[in-house]
Amino acid sequence: MDNINESRFERGTRALAEIDGAGGQKVVDSLADIAPDFARYIIEFPFGDIYSRPGLDLRSREIATIAALTALGNATPQLKVHIQAGLNVGLSRDEIVETIIQMAVYAGFPAALNGLFAARDVFQEKHSLAA
Repeated sequence: MDNINESRFERGTRALAEIDGAGGQKVVDSLADIAPDFARYIIEFPFGDIYSRPGLDLRSREIATIAALTALGNATPQLKVHIQAGLNVGLSRDEIVETIIQMAVYAGFPAALNGLFAARDVFQEKHSLAA
């Protein structure tokens, strides 16, 4: 929490842009016509309050998030956003894949398999955009 005078929304907007880039903003924008208050909550609480805390770097936070979303097994769209966020904050493809494989032990093979397919989709999309 760098600037004590910075609002939760300002801090969250900055963190969202740094972590998720365009993907995070797409999620926020997609809520404008149905639940703009919820979009604000996403910016303020996870990004303005939690991601902005000291104690863990963004790489560690994204490893934890990728692991949790993989373990849930029912959050593929959010998992894809956070796999991209992991790449944005410096995780390698191998680190992301290993994080997801680790979840086979705790969340089961189906959850890990679905997570790996989500990672493959993100990696392929990133590769096709770079080509």
